[in-house]
Amino acid sequence: MKWLALIAVLPLAAAPIRIYVTNSAGDSVTIIDPASNRVMGEFRVSRNPHGIVPSPDGKRFYISSEAENVLDVVDRSSLRIIRRVPIGQRPNNIAITPDGRRVYVCIRSGSTVDVVDTASLEKVKSVPVGDAPHNVYCTADGKWMLATSMGGKKITAIDVATESPEFEIPLGGIPRPIAIDPGPGGAPARLFVPLSDLHGFVVVDFAARRVVNRVLLPDARAGAQPLIAHTLAHGIGRSPDGRTLWVTSLLDNSVSVFSLPDLKRLATLPVGNAPDWLTFLPDSRRCYVSNAGSDSVSAIDMTSLHELTRIPVGKMPKRLIAAE
Repeated sequence: MKWLALIAVLPLAAAPIRIYVTNSAGDSVTIIDPASNRVMGEFRVSRNPHGIVPSPDGKRFYISSEAENVLDVVDRSSLRIIRRVPIGQRPNNIAITPDGRRVYVCIRSGSTVDVVDTASLEKVKSVPVGDAPHNVYCTADGKWMLATSMGGKKITAIDVATESPEFEIPLGGIPRPIAIDPGPGGAPARLFVPLSDLHGFVVVDFAARRVVNRVLLPDARAGAQPLIAHTLAHGIGRSPDGRTLWVTSLLDNSVSVFSLPDLKRLATLPVGNAPDWLTFLPDSRRCYVSNAGSDSVSAIDMTSLHELTRIPVGKMPKRLIAAE
């Protein structure tokens, strides 16, 4: 649409929160205005965008391209790519250090997390973490990068200060995303991790470095099959206010909400087809869920626990973030 193309090249005003959605089967990122729950524009990136993070200073986005094996560096004032950093094959999810100096990129077709220096915009290191790394997260205290290995069925903790692996946590299954429940000072207390072929998630005691519990989602209808093979539960996130944990089910196209810290299920809400990822507004008023199988994003009121609307976006939306 002509209006969309025009908006896409205009810089965004500072301050307002937007929802940014990577359209993984295309070459674009959709921008949603949460005030109206409508698409306000999009911008082009390399093919099959996967992970997306903003720089702490708000000047850039870093976006991995699963098809072109690059990390796109996008200038947020113009929404244009200013550098395509070559990295390993099939880069997946990414994370950035609190000081914005390093971006960590999971290399799915290898066994490393690539480290990109944001001053030189070059890959400077590859950290071994086990086969098929998929997701990586920086802990709230800034001390660790936690990388999942699908092939190794584990999490590797990388020391941010040394950029070296320090220890591993075995999971007993193939990890998907992670939600981190921080303790005092921001150090992780618990991790919540969906596993392949599990309609639910496991609970990890971070200090003990082991799985201590397993939580199941409600039973799906008989004969239900997920859009993505072996992916029964996937997107998971802790609300910014720390009161609830949200988990998507691709098996029955829903989102379940659990209270924290006791993990009591509060509600299960229907959303679109194959809910893959989720994010929150910083004030914990809304949750946004990418529906990979129906090319839409569900906007959910987090107080009343009901879906407000479904917003059409690009092809196969997956990762999405809220950023100023």
